[in-house]
Amino acid sequence: MALENSVFPSRPDSLALPVEEKGEVEEPEAGTKATASTGVFNVSEELGHVVTTQTRASTSPPAKVKRSFQSKLAEREANANQHIKKTQGTEKERGRFGWARARRKRQRYVEKNGRCNVQHGNMRETYRYLTDIFTTLVDLNWRCSLFVFVMAYAVTWLFFGAIWYLIAYCRGDLDHLEDEAWTPCVNNVNGFISAFLFSIETETTIGYGHRVITDQCPVGTMLLLLQAILGSMVNAFMVGCMFVKISQPNKRAETLVFSKHAVISLRDDKLCLMFRVGDLRSSHIVGANMRAKLIKSKQTQEGEFIPLDQTDISVGFETGDDRLFLVSPLVISHEIDAHSPFWDMSQAQLEKEDFEIVVILEGMVEATGMTCQARSSYLTEEVLWGHRFSPMMLLAEGFFDIDYGAFHHTFEVNTPSCSARELALAAARLDAHLYWSISSRLDEEPTLAEQATKQPDGSSADNKAREPIFTVGEMTDIQEQSALGELNGSITTDQSETEA
Repeated sequence: MALENSVFPSRPDSLALPVEEKGEVEEPEAGTKATASTGVFNVSEELGHVVTTQTRASTSPPAKVKRSFQSKLAEREANANQHIKKTQGTEKERGRFGWARARRKRQRYVEKNGRCNVQHGNMRETYRYLTDIFTTLVDLNWRCSLFVFVMAYAVTWLFFGAIWYLIAYCRGDLDHLEDEAWTPCVNNVNGFISAFLFSIETETTIGYGHRVITDQCPVGTMLLLLQAILGSMVNAFMVGCMFVKISQPNKRAETLVFSKHAVISLRDDKLCLMFRVGDLRSSHIVGANMRAKLIKSKQTQEGEFIPLDQTDISVGFETGDDRLFLVSPLVISHEIDAHSPFWDMSQAQLEKEDFEIVVILEGMVEATGMTCQARSSYLTEEVLWGHRFSPMMLLAEGFFDIDYGAFHHTFEVNTPSCSARELALAAARLDAHLYWSISSRLDEEPTLAEQATKQPDGSSADNKAREPIFTVGEMTDIQEQSALGELNGSITTDQSETEA
């Protein structure tokens, strides 16, 4: 071609090749720079052939290096992308008068780790916590629980030790320490420290044998029985609290993980809201059950404002899909139908909405038999439209291998940006159009009998004697007579057919 060995002073704009938009613009190679500087035009393979040109060796370098139009366009796009990246983090909305204002970030109702972000204040009936002291102690944090545990034993030991010292002081045992003829209430109790040690030995049933109560002190005998009974109650109460606190299934929920994002894409030609849940332990959750709630403020028709209104999101309660066999990670799907709160929500409207989706997984721990609950939530910006979860199960030799590295990974798929209502209406219109188009074609199609009448008389007479007549939309005389014959219980003969 004439363009193969042509040299232009500068590359024309009309022959510039399209440049793909990329986040990072690659720098042109040295050969490309040399070609652009000398003004040699190379046609790429996209035009259907490969062109090779020979560059002329320049004797003297030019004072100003001329850049090609493609490099200038790439630099312009790079600058535009950098500007977008800078302004993307500081995205602002416009107010009523066009003033820029930062978009308010929604406060989470439930944190990603499952903690409910609610604090109770101005509670005047605090005595109700004391009526259920066991649950109150179990709900305390570990620092307070350990403090209460230590103080419960220390206070009882000090209390009974002071009583034992008071008995020894009142009976005069401390004044007759060197008198061997004197029988004290408790042997070898010569002060408060020894009385405190005797209290510890009595309550913990250690019994070293050095300090022993005698039979000459009925008050001491009654106090010994009281301390033994009260000490057993303290042991049962505090050990029970610590055991329940240690065996609480709250930490079991740490190994039940939810995906960082929820996605919306098509499943069986229907828009579905999906998220992924998995169990990191080999011991399974028995009777796992999944629930989902939409947290969104609304205003009723009467003008009542309901903050943080809870709306149920169906994840298969009618079909039983909410009951999970959580051996491997599962993708929980919510079909967006007419009963869904996302029925009228499109992709553009999703970016403007302000809601929170709370997901709850309940089940019984197989090892302890206690009920466990794991929670998480998704804000509006954590719901990705047009994405799908990546597969993470591989078939190995004799087992299924789960790759948890792809647990949170998603990829984009072709998804309509309209709402589920608009998608259903479009599908209904398409079905109606196909139905009426087929019926209209059948009505407009001429019958074979009409086509036969348009042919010449001689050929039509032969065809009538040889071939049967089929019609569409109406019944011939032969079909009518055969139908009447079948109704009357008789069969038409060949002669009646020829006469007809």
